[in-house]
Amino acid sequence: MADSDHQLLRSKMALIGVLFAVLGIFFISLSRWLTGLDLEAWDWLHSIPFSELGATLFGIGVVGTAYDYYTRKEEEENATRRLRRTLKDEAPVMRDAVIEAFATRPEDLRRVATPELLDDLATNAMGLRLGDAQFAREIYTDVRDQAIRAAERWHDVDVRIRISTAVDRSTRGAPLFDVLVQWEYTTVPSHAVRRFACVSDRDEYLDLLDDVPATSCWFMTPRPGLDASSRASFELLSFSVNGEERAIRRSARKTGQTYSARIGDDLVEAAEPVRIKHLFRVVTPQSGHRLFFELAQPSRDVKLAVDYSDSDIAHLSISDLVTSLRRTEISRWPKQLGAKVISAELPGWVLPKAGFTLVWTLASEQSPDETAPAATSSVRRARSSDRT
Repeated sequence: MADSDHQLLRSKMALIGVLFAVLGIFFISLSRWLTGLDLEAWDWLHSIPFSELGATLFGIGVVGTAYDYYTRKEEEENATRRLRRTLKDEAPVMRDAVIEAFATRPEDLRRVATPELLDDLATNAMGLRLGDAQFAREIYTDVRDQAIRAAERWHDVDVRIRISTAVDRSTRGAPLFDVLVQWEYTTVPSHAVRRFACVSDRDEYLDLLDDVPATSCWFMTPRPGLDASSRASFELLSFSVNGEERAIRRSARKTGQTYSARIGDDLVEAAEPVRIKHLFRVVTPQSGHRLFFELAQPSRDVKLAVDYSDSDIAHLSISDLVTSLRRTEISRWPKQLGAKVISAELPGWVLPKAGFTLVWTLASEQSPDETAPAATSSVRRARSSDRT
């Protein structure tokens, strides 16, 4: 583009030079022609110096064009040197202005930056702060993959769990617990349909994890008396959006079952926050001693409450698998209330794959002189075998 403009300017200057030269020749010729004529009433034309005017115009056209041709390159080089010197002198000021604009006005950065450029800027910034470029790059990549690429972000997450003895089913086999779980959170939904699956095949469970958050999956370890495809083992009881109940559909197969409920295409297209609440029931062996509840999406301000009053659990503890500087606040209801309730509260953001492990000790497993603190310290290191 710059070369085209330069050629156009040179062509214009050459054309003007030729025009001046032609006019000069015309006036010189006119002067010579008028010299031998008797113009009578137009004799005053002899007093006009057409010859000098023509010579001047001819000289301007020829000499000016030649001068411009031979000096323009040098002028351009001088202009380039002046521009470079100006840019060099003003570069620190311009650099500081750009950095300040990007740091204080993100909208300016949004207009010019690509996702790849933003990743590079974030990685470089962390590298400078941490003093280790490789560490910063790997940390940022992990955070980006878990948080930035997450389909949803959950706010004000409230999880309520009630554990009770499954009396009817326990009499026919291994002692079981009925676990009633209610999730409630605010999010901008990414899928019009929510699915809840219970499977006993681990490969199928791992495949369903790739469909989060559209599908929430509960893995039920194959054991006598537990059938992942039976309503008696797992059932979605209710699903609501902004307080409005949704119809629930169920399908079953040999290795499990799936429940589905519609959020609505209109709510997904609106891209506005909604309050989602669902309630499901699941059974687990009393001898399992632990359950793990996982946060499938980045979650903010998580609250968990567990009521195990209607069970023969002597002691239950909550072990959080959360990497955060904020300490999880765990509290219990006073014994005077006659209810066994423990709660946990984690303020701020929690990344996906984090969660809470419930670990219990049955009353029949405690010796008379066994203390609750000892039981607590021994079980906090346990990991979950039943996951959601």
